[in-house]
Amino acid sequence: QVQLVESGGGLVQAGGSLRLSCAASGRAFSTYAMGWFRQAPGKERELVATISSAGNTYYPDSTKGRFTIARDNAKNTLYLQMNSLKPEDTAVYYCAMRLGRLWDMRLSDYDYWGQGTQVTVSS
Repeated sequence: QVQLVESGGGLVQAGGSLRLSCAASGRAFSTYAMGWFRQAPGKERELVATISSAGNTYYPDSTKGRFTIARDNAKNTLYLQMNSLKPEDTAVYYCAMRLGRLWDMRLSDYDYWGQGTQVTVSS
């Protein structure tokens, strides 16, 4: 019933910026927490950022200060602004929805996932 569609990935040089978008449908988007996760080849999927229904955010050390998560409830859209990109940021980035209001850092607590968008950062 829920569809999440990511867009905005691509190739960028180290130090550059990208903005990812996630369009949501099928649920009351404004009611639920959202998150961005990423997965590089041979690595575990990891948290990038998460945001509550009210807009409260959490970032792990790997992205804090460089990435910004935001939501536009009127447009049913989640965003990830990525600045000062590094080659180690290269991964497939996934949008996810959790059936709860508060942000959550645990991958297993998210109920719906998009198909992902590739981000490649060259050195």
